Amino acid sequence: MRMARAIGWADVADALREHLQLCCISLGLLLMAAVCPHVPLLNSVGRLPAALIAIAFPLVGVSAALDALVDIADGKINIHVLMALAAFASIFMGNSLEGGLLLAMFNLAHIAEEYFTSKSMYDVRELKENHPEFALLLETSGDESAHFSNLNYAKVPVHDLEVGSHILVRAGEAVPVDGEVYQGSSTITIEHLTGETKPVERTVGDAIPGGARNLEGMMIVKVTKSWEDSTLNRIVQLTEEGQLNKPKLQRWLDEFGEHYSKVVVALSLAVALLGPFLFNWPFFGNSVCRGSIYRGLGLMVAASPCALAVAPLAYATAISSLASKGILLKGGHVLDALSSCQSIAFDKTGTLTTGKLMCKAIEPIHGHLDASNGVDPSCCTPNCESEALAVAAAMEKGTTHPIGRAVLKHSVGRDLPVVAVESFESLPGRGVVATLSGIKAKDNENEFAKASIGSVEYISSLYRSYGESEQIKEAVKCSAFGPEFVQAALSVDKKVTLFHFEDEPRTGVCEVIYTLREKAKLRIMMLTGDHESSAQRVAKAVCIEEVHFSLKPEDKLNKVKAVSREGGGGLIMVGDGINDAPALAAATVGIVLAQRASATAVAVADVLLLQDNLCVVPFCIAKARQTTSLVKQSVALALTCIVFAALPSVLGFLPLWLTVLLHEGGTLLVCLNSIRALNPPTWSWADDIRQLVHSLKNYVSAKLNSSSSDCSASTVPL
Repeated sequence: MRMARAIGWADVADALREHLQLCCISLGLLLMAAVCPHVPLLNSVGRLPAALIAIAFPLVGVSAALDALVDIADGKINIHVLMALAAFASIFMGNSLEGGLLLAMFNLAHIAEEYFTSKSMYDVRELKENHPEFALLLETSGDESAHFSNLNYAKVPVHDLEVGSHILVRAGEAVPVDGEVYQGSSTITIEHLTGETKPVERTVGDAIPGGARNLEGMMIVKVTKSWEDSTLNRIVQLTEEGQLNKPKLQRWLDEFGEHYSKVVVALSLAVALLGPFLFNWPFFGNSVCRGSIYRGLGLMVAASPCALAVAPLAYATAISSLASKGILLKGGHVLDALSSCQSIAFDKTGTLTTGKLMCKAIEPIHGHLDASNGVDPSCCTPNCESEALAVAAAMEKGTTHPIGRAVLKHSVGRDLPVVAVESFESLPGRGVVATLSGIKAKDNENEFAKASIGSVEYISSLYRSYGESEQIKEAVKCSAFGPEFVQAALSVDKKVTLFHFEDEPRTGVCEVIYTLREKAKLRIMMLTGDHESSAQRVAKAVCIEEVHFSLKPEDKLNKVKAVSREGGGGLIMVGDGINDAPALAAATVGIVLAQRASATAVAVADVLLLQDNLCVVPFCIAKARQTTSLVKQSVALALTCIVFAALPSVLGFLPLWLTVLLHEGGTLLVCLNSIRALNPPTWSWADDIRQLVHSLKNYVSAKLNSSSSDCSASTVPL
């Protein structure tokens, strides 16, 4: 390479390599040289074909020769080496025209392959370029909060933004990091993030992903995630990683390709050297019979693994197609796993339901004084419900759980006693434990009261007395509000208060479940930590028949493992919370709704859904099945092209240039087949045919309408 750079060979090769215009010129000159003997006017110029070849060959041969020598020096035998060997060997055999045509067609096919590959890649560069590098950080002092009346701000790099800070986003600007609207309202677009073309309204309390563009109005946004954890940065990282993390078939083909190329070279040499002895072929050949060297070159070209190498292109195409719709995969191997799964399990709260719980009632159920006993009813200050809400709100500050958010929302604007907590501990799947620094324990005035909030099962398990534990469970069953609501219990100094929340199913969930059951043929189940009545109510509303309730995180984990073993085909787990993380990690494929998911759930998941919409789950599964089918087709097509080009070449039926045409034509067919992964997926061949017919009808209709419009425009009224 040093010598090539010293004599200028490398610079010339760089200028000529994959240059579309020069490649077309070279091919045109070679075709003129091929037709010269058959055109009387050109046939009279005896040296014209040789001159045309002498001009055309270097345009494609200079870079090919250098690339082949560099690969050989590195110990690599690949398609570029095989093509260069075949082309330059043809010169010594007196077939320089065919050698030139071989290189020209190979270069054109390679340029086309690169074009199709680039078409398949989700372009993250535009996202990077359009994302703001700076943010307008609002300056506040002390306890002063950000407000439109006080818009003192500083321009800071987005990487320096901290969670909890407030930024100003004006009309036409992009939101630099994930946040929620603190003040103001506006319309935003997230089309470049999730593919959703319809603008959406955002008002106080609504979440906004980083990269969303503010179309109108002005907002103060509270930062909820740093740049490293923001939606846009995650899109860029996961899309790039997903295209680099190769599926098993692609890794195998990469390893196989190098060994296969060496076998092809060995077989080609065997045909060239042993042909005269075994089959009485001439060594160099003549006009009647092609020689063994010529046949060996044909085998070298025809059997090259070019088409096999591009067969996995469908994986990258599918990843790009999914990413453009806000579905991020951690590698092409996820597509294979998705297509093989036969079961799917959903978490309930925040996944099948909206997750936006509303506190409907607060009910003291155990340990509180009763006015009917003639005792002062104000056992709490100022009363039981207010104290319970104040304690629960203090414990749930900063939480990401839907129940915690509902408690905090319910406490806003209410006159509640001041409560401070310390020794805070979160127990995933159970609840939260803390010490109340402002409330003394009744049993021991030297200690502060302990508080716990979580599921009824967890709170009742804290009472060592079996009888008292059963009393709490019985009180819950006899609740005046019935078992239909989502429930959470709070225990403060032996007093238990029951919180009732209402959660509604997501819109369109029934259609999603129907598609997964009837079209995808998946076994569907719900895994939830909620009690039976609440779980059954939601399951009935979303048309799920198999329900597993009152599950702790380890129970969900064990259930996922058991179903995977029973079914044999793998299981998809869809969730979003910390308590779902073990099950998500153990599932064949873990899917999370990333906008609401905990950091732990996002970290272990294989698929992130940036759209807050379960309707993309069937699309994702259908795309995976479409992709694996296309890859299998591409491999079969590549092998077929190799066989149909290699055998006739060895038998001497095909000229070298036609062998190249068949080989490169097969490669282009594989590329065209692979980019079909950009099309909307279907569930069956019948759906494919219907989709094709529908597309043709639309195309013909559009052409007819266009023709009618042209005729009408050209008609001159009398």
